[in-house]
Amino acid sequence: MELRTYKAATMHEALHLVRCELGPDAAILHTREVRSQRLFGLLRGARQIEVTASTDVHVPSRLQQEDRFRPAQPAPVAPPASPSPAVPERVQGQLQHLQEMVEQLCRQQQAAPGRDLPEELFRVFTDLIECDIDEDVARDLVERVRRDIPRRELVEPMLVTARIARLLEADIPIAGPIHAPAERQRIVALIGPTGVGKTTTIAKLAANFRLKDKRRVGLITVDTYRIAAVEQLRTYADIIDLPMHVVSTPREMREAIRRMDDLDLVLMDTAGRSPRDEVRIRELRAFLDEAGANEVHLVLSGVTGSRTLVQTAERFAAANPTALILTKLDEATSLGNVLPLLRSGGLPLSYLTNGQNVPDDIETAEAARLAGMILNL
Repeated sequence: MELRTYKAATMHEALHLVRCELGPDAAILHTREVRSQRLFGLLRGARQIEVTASTDVHVPSRLQQEDRFRPAQPAPVAPPASPSPAVPERVQGQLQHLQEMVEQLCRQQQAAPGRDLPEELFRVFTDLIECDIDEDVARDLVERVRRDIPRRELVEPMLVTARIARLLEADIPIAGPIHAPAERQRIVALIGPTGVGKTTTIAKLAANFRLKDKRRVGLITVDTYRIAAVEQLRTYADIIDLPMHVVSTPREMREAIRRMDDLDLVLMDTAGRSPRDEVRIRELRAFLDEAGANEVHLVLSGVTGSRTLVQTAERFAAANPTALILTKLDEATSLGNVLPLLRSGGLPLSYLTNGQNVPDDIETAEAARLAGMILNL
């Protein structure tokens, strides 16, 4: 479709230009008032009328009404309404596509979570979202409460909250603490990505088993990538008076385990691995197999996003972890992000840590305790 644009001082003159060049059947598609610019755009010129016209669009011509724009006409007559130009087939397709998108959004809005919930449960649903609980998890919890609690009890917020807490407890698998019987040795390793607090957690566990449970404890570190990590663990070992060995090869691992044969519990600190580094994780698995670890605890930070937690656990599954430790809970503004990881049917929870103090700031994981923390109770 060919469009032509004309400018004149008045509407009458602009329409006259259209008639002279395009003929009386030309269709006026658009009119507007513009101002010309002078002196490189620094000054504004006189007002002009701009008219866009075409001969390809067949609509009643506005040129037939030209006389109505003459200022000398005694009785003012309103100009006719602008005719709607014919819509090309391509534009019609785009409009149809937009209409379908709007209808789809309307259907999604109608099916949005919470729209069909009683007011009491809708408030519970929004509270769960504010606790950083995933929307799908929150919807599932609310629907289970809706099925299990009589309608008359939904008006009691305490009853609904208590029911939600019990549902969360049932979704949190618990492994219990490390068992270190005096009659036989237990070898326990901590693995995980960098920066999650493995070394500090090892020190807390060692101090509690040595000072509170009176167990004979030894430390092994495979974290030779960071000199500071070795010195940090050695400092803890000196303070608690524990034997410690630094291992860098599988052969050294066998020798270190042999030297600690008379101890009740051997705690192994490992280097942080990137979840994406499959080679390093397989290398870590070789050290664990050589040590004959009885338990392997995957250490993850409670401030990590829910999707990253799940993906990290999946990547470290190659090292055969048996339990999960959540750290840095004191730094998390909310804990709803850990629910997808715990509900995935993977690792049971063994310990929670909530600070840097050794031997404090660590506790055996309990489902009721963590459910209350997630719900801010």
